[in-house]
Amino acid sequence: MGAAPAEAKFSTVGKNEMFSPKVKGLNITKQANENVGEITDIAIKNEKIDALIRSVGGLLGMGERYVAVSPASVVITHDTKADKWVAKMNTTKDALKAAPEFKYPK
Repeated sequence: MGAAPAEAKFSTVGKNEMFSPKVKGLNITKQANENVGEITDIAIKNEKIDALIRSVGGLLGMGERYVAVSPASVVITHDTKADKWVAKMNTTKDALKAAPEFKYPK
C-alpha cells in the first residue's frame, strides 16, 4: 500500500455510499436478469479497486472457480423500490467459462 502521507486526510461519507460488505456476495446478472455468478472479493492495487473477483460455474460450491473482472465491466446500482444493490455485467456464461482462472497468491 505504500508509505502513509505525513498528514492524515479525512473524507466525508454519505448515507448512499456502498461498502465492501454490500459488494461481496452480490449476485451479478447479465442484461436479461440471468444470474452469472457473484462477487466474492475485491482486489486493490495502487490504492484503487483493480478487479472484482467473482465465482463462475459450479453447483452448490462444487466445481466453482474464480475470475478477475475489471470494475468497469460491472455496473452496480441501487434499486430504490426493492431497497437492494444490483450488479449487472454484459457477458455470457460461455465467455466466463473461457476467462482465465484467478487463483489467490500464496
